[in-house]
Amino acid sequence: MFGLDLTFLNWDVLSKFVINGFWFSVQLTIVSTIGGVMLGTVLALMRLSGRPLLAVPATFYVNGMRSVPLVMVILWFFLLVPGWLYSYLPDGENHRAEYSAFLTFIAFEAAYFSEIMRAGIQSIARGQVHAGQALGMTYGQNMRLVVLPQAFRNMLPVLLTQTIILFQDTSLVYAIGAYDLLKGFTTAGKIYGRPEEAYLLAAVVYFVLCYSLSYAVKRLHKRIAIVR
Repeated sequence: MFGLDLTFLNWDVLSKFVINGFWFSVQLTIVSTIGGVMLGTVLALMRLSGRPLLAVPATFYVNGMRSVPLVMVILWFFLLVPGWLYSYLPDGENHRAEYSAFLTFIAFEAAYFSEIMRAGIQSIARGQVHAGQALGMTYGQNMRLVVLPQAFRNMLPVLLTQTIILFQDTSLVYAIGAYDLLKGFTTAGKIYGRPEEAYLLAAVVYFVLCYSLSYAVKRLHKRIAIVR
């Protein structure tokens, strides 16, 4: 049909070209999610602190990151960060693109996770905050023991949805030559002279993975809603 031949993509081709790229995309997604949530939580607390010295820089960072395309930020980190900094990382000179991708996605996604966490923190009833203060809790204790656990629970479906979007965005690391899932399919397609089939199969893989994860998130959201 349409001259397509999908038989070229067997297990040998997958194991040789695609699996390594898929593993890097998964690693990039997990590390960026963890790092982005941690940095995003700090940024959210800075914006909610009410202190201009903390709120203004955090607001500038979040709005700035959210106002530029991700591929541009990827190129910034790859081209502007001094190469000697990567020499301190394991085999950093040969994996500059990969390390640059990790730094970029953590810094970029933190801006989006920050807004999610800020909304989650603001969704907590002020009465619970006041109750913690009445028990003698400090601001840090109140956030750590009362507010943040509930905020994470409230925002868990949104955080997971953003993680799925993050996984899709990992395909943009092609701009700096990092070997991700899409790069694996592209390489296999070029070597075997089947670029159309390779891109088609890559789209199917992305669709199946992201649709399955989105369905799981919807189920989780329903369970959390029922518990409430």
